[in-house]
This record gives sequence, structure tokens and C-alpha cells, in this order.
Amino acid sequence: MAAMEDNAFSDEFCRFIQDVIPAVDAAELLLFLADRPDLAWNLADALGKMRPGVNITDADAERYVESFLARGLLERGEGKTLRYRTESPDATSVRTLAQAYEERPVTLIRMIYALRDQKIRTFADAFRLRKK
Repeated sequence: MAAMEDNAFSDEFCRFIQDVIPAVDAAELLLFLADRPDLAWNLADALGKMRPGVNITDADAERYVESFLARGLLERGEGKTLRYRTESPDATSVRTLAQAYEERPVTLIRMIYALRDQKIRTFADAFRLRKK
């Protein structure tokens, strides 16, 4: 795979991050599952197998999974197992996410938090009273 260029952080990719990846641990969970598309995972087992240092609460993990399922990134199998859908319309964005996480993690982390903060700021601005 070629080295990641700045243009890989396209508007489309940034929208994907803003819509689907609310935190770095959500990205880590999605990438863990996407890296093993041939396996079906029980969520607790997946969380237990993730690299040391990844600390996702059960509640956050469930919220991320529900979001990924709604987006079509994951599918549920027997016994509520989860499997990454390689044919997802967002598969290209997930590959870009994986490459960014590997090659430019600091840039990716900053972008995740900047987009999240922008979303919060926009929401808060909607409630701001304006002087006439």
C-alpha cells in the first residue's frame, strides 16, 4: 500500500469519521473486527482479545456496535455474534481508517477529536440566545 497522502483525508472520509467514529476506542474496535472479517465475534471475546491498553467500557462498546450495525459495517450472526461486512458501502473508508491508524495515528486522533468537538460546538450553538 502506498504511503498515505494528505488528500486521503478527503471530505468524504472526514464525514465518515464524524458520522461513525465518535472516539478513538470506537475506531480501534471497528479496526479490530475489520482486520478479522472471516471470524464471528462475541463482543466480550473481541474486547478481551484487543491489544493491551485498549479499555472500552461495555456500554460504550455496545453503543459503537449498534452504530456500526446501523451503518451496515457489521452484521449479527448466530448467538448475537458480530462479523465485519467486507462488502459494506463504507469499506473504502474503513481501509483509509486502518491506513491512517497505522501510518498517521496522531493526525487521525486529532481529527477524531476535532470533528467530535466541532459537532458538540454546533449542537451547543443551536441553543445559544442571540441579542437583537
